[in-house]
Amino acid sequence: MPRPNFGILNLHKPAGLSSRKAVDRVQRLVRPAKAGHAGTLDPLASGVLVVCVGPATRLIPIIQEGVKEYRARFLLGRTSDTDDLEGEVHEVPGGETPLPRERIKELLPRFVGDVEQVPPRFSAVHVKGQRAYDLARKGAVVDIEPRTVHVERIDLVRYEHPELDLDIACGGGTYIRSIGRDLGAALGCGALLADLVRTRVGPFTLESALPLDRLDADSLPREILPAARAVSHLPQWRCTENDLAELRHGRPIPAALANVPPDAAVAVLAPSGELAALAEHDAAEGRLAPRQVFLVEG
Repeated sequence: MPRPNFGILNLHKPAGLSSRKAVDRVQRLVRPAKAGHAGTLDPLASGVLVVCVGPATRLIPIIQEGVKEYRARFLLGRTSDTDDLEGEVHEVPGGETPLPRERIKELLPRFVGDVEQVPPRFSAVHVKGQRAYDLARKGAVVDIEPRTVHVERIDLVRYEHPELDLDIACGGGTYIRSIGRDLGAALGCGALLADLVRTRVGPFTLESALPLDRLDADSLPREILPAARAVSHLPQWRCTENDLAELRHGRPIPAALANVPPDAAVAVLAPSGELAALAEHDAAEGRLAPRQVFLVEG
């Protein structure tokens, strides 16, 4: 069983609660260990919130690189200053007229692949050293530079005007609100995000997520997942106790890894199966050089 102060929680965050408050609930249970989430969900959104505990917080950048999947509901014929229902909503003249389903489907590929996207004015991106939402709330003009994001796919699930449901798979840094805003602009009718459910973050799915209200001191030891789950996509090497002692001193260990490229990242597992370290594969020397060590003590 994973240690309650070193692992990962796959939580189902409810709508109406900020990601920060969800993490705070975990923090109260795991003190003095640290806790942090691997990708914010707006209060409007629900679904998968991956929370890392203890040394596993250092895996957050890796988890954030994983593909995320969403079920998003947009309302056509409306816009808002926040690009969702949380802001000041405006009806778009003529937006009440239903659009052909095929017209929407024809436009969706425009938003797939490596695309230039401007984050919403009310977002956490930094503009001149300040959060964009702080500037926007002060009434300042927020000029946000476009950034390249990767969208793996967009599938039209349901369209009953004005509601449009899309399944979206994308990389980190993608704003679903911006996809709806830009699609609405391309359709000429406007659109805003009405509901969002994150259904997957890397290997963590909604089906296996624990409802946040079921997390307590009793359920935590049962529900915390091994930190190794976050790096299951990496090559793995199970080390010996002697190897583990070497890793703790920052020294490389011998490893014969076939079909693993030089300099590739490798997840090193302790004899217990716990994630001991992330290491770099030195193919020429037949060894693994530790880059991050998680099990610093037995």
